[in-house]
Amino acid sequence: MRGSLSLGTIFGIPIRLHASWFLVAALVTWTLAIGYFPQQIPGSSPATYWAVGGLAALLFFASVLIHELAHSVLALREQVPVKSITLFIFGGVAQIGREPPTAGAEFRIAIAGPLSSLGLAALFGGLGTALSGSPVVAAPLLYLAQINLLLALFNMIPGFPLDGGRVLRAAIWGFRGDYRNATRWAVRAGRTVAFGLIGLGVAQILLTGGFANGLWLAFIGWYLNGAAGASLQQLQLKDMLAGVKARNVATQACVPIPGELPLDQLVEDHVLSAGERCFYVTGQDRAEGLITLKNLRAVARGLRSTLTAGEVMTRLVGSSVDADAEVWDVLQRMDEAEADEIPVVENGSFLGLITREGLMNHIRLRAELAA
Repeated sequence: MRGSLSLGTIFGIPIRLHASWFLVAALVTWTLAIGYFPQQIPGSSPATYWAVGGLAALLFFASVLIHELAHSVLALREQVPVKSITLFIFGGVAQIGREPPTAGAEFRIAIAGPLSSLGLAALFGGLGTALSGSPVVAAPLLYLAQINLLLALFNMIPGFPLDGGRVLRAAIWGFRGDYRNATRWAVRAGRTVAFGLIGLGVAQILLTGGFANGLWLAFIGWYLNGAAGASLQQLQLKDMLAGVKARNVATQACVPIPGELPLDQLVEDHVLSAGERCFYVTGQDRAEGLITLKNLRAVARGLRSTLTAGEVMTRLVGSSVDADAEVWDVLQRMDEAEADEIPVVENGSFLGLITREGLMNHIRLRAELAA
């Protein structure tokens, strides 16, 4: 998500805070301080209500973070990479690098979040009950118990991409052995849930006058419908690229250059004069590395006369893909590495380059032909 602040890492997973979080955090704090805690802790000062409301809001989002961390830790155990966790207006989302490899892995990753929320609900509920003699302490604890219970129950609604929808997909996948069919059923369920929330929100606005709650329900439904649709589009894209190899989309536009070529000469003779943008560095009759404009931009102008192409190239070993690799796997690898291009090799020799722009053009052409 763009517009996110980095909060550091937990278990090696980057934690981010989206700008929209500040809005919902302020709304939650305001709601608790103005409406909820004055009823639960009568006779206290406004400052107490605001302090307890702010603390409860922070602990609520900490609970959401724990929920997402539970998903992420299980994902890592299943060898599924986790790119980041972002807290935003609808709570939190863990961005994984690829889908789970098996139905069992899908189930374990999906169920971990609700189970962690249920555990937090029991913990906060137990503490709140034990400290019932101190309402200022017990009230926020009992609130957190209720909100974590609701978080677990809501996420277990069987509609993709909610956790319950992923559990549903895992069950259908495991029973029928068909990932694609399971995804389609889970997406249908997710859209049904989304439209139900939108309808419920509109009805609440029109029939009961609950504008804020109704709008919020409709907004959540709209978000879930969009997320479910995106999952279906991803499945369709995977089907479209089935059988397409890296060699089929690799461009031959890279120019061979010697490793000892100075960078300033490369820029003047090849980039500025000839308009070339991609180069592979040759040595001992084979390609050793790749240079794109990204490599050149990373070098300060004053240093280009002191460095050679071989010193700044991206080595093909470890950063390339085989010519017969599936394009879908290549795309996922590029996403995991947040790379805009990746070299393609065949028997150790440079074959071409797959760029994100070129890959998107290839996908658009296939979509137009299929229409």
